[in-house]
Amino acid sequence: MSQNFTPPAPDSYTAAPAPAPARSGNVVLAILGAAATALAAGAAYGGIMSAIDFQIGYLAAGVGFLVALVATRLGGRNPLLPALSAVLTLAGVYAGYVLATAIDVSEQESIPVSELLTTELVDLNQFYIDNINPISILFYAIGAYAAFQTARKAGH
Repeated sequence: MSQNFTPPAPDSYTAAPAPAPARSGNVVLAILGAAATALAAGAAYGGIMSAIDFQIGYLAAGVGFLVALVATRLGGRNPLLPALSAVLTLAGVYAGYVLATAIDVSEQESIPVSELLTTELVDLNQFYIDNINPISILFYAIGAYAAFQTARKAGH
């Protein structure tokens, strides 16, 4: 080892780069992406409920988590995203319940699901509303809560 080592002059050090600015995101894209996610996740929720003939609260929470995740990834830290995620999750969970109802009615009445979801949608919706149970209301709340909290925490 050589004893001729000389430390560099203090002005020869480079400064650390500044941290990246917070991502603002695109709120319109966040709304569109979260709405599409709500429909897709809601359809999966409805399909699973119909297949197993059982309601699972974790799936409603999963719908909320996915909606909030997409909303915050596309929309950044916008303070509207938690409430928006909760509302879109309610719509997604509703779509899931309507799809599950359509599948069940289709099996019992031999009416195609596509017809129930288009020309018979008003009657199908009324049938769903007339037969809603309290656990469904709880699962709406679970999904909305999961969406709100996920988006709120992701925004910090």
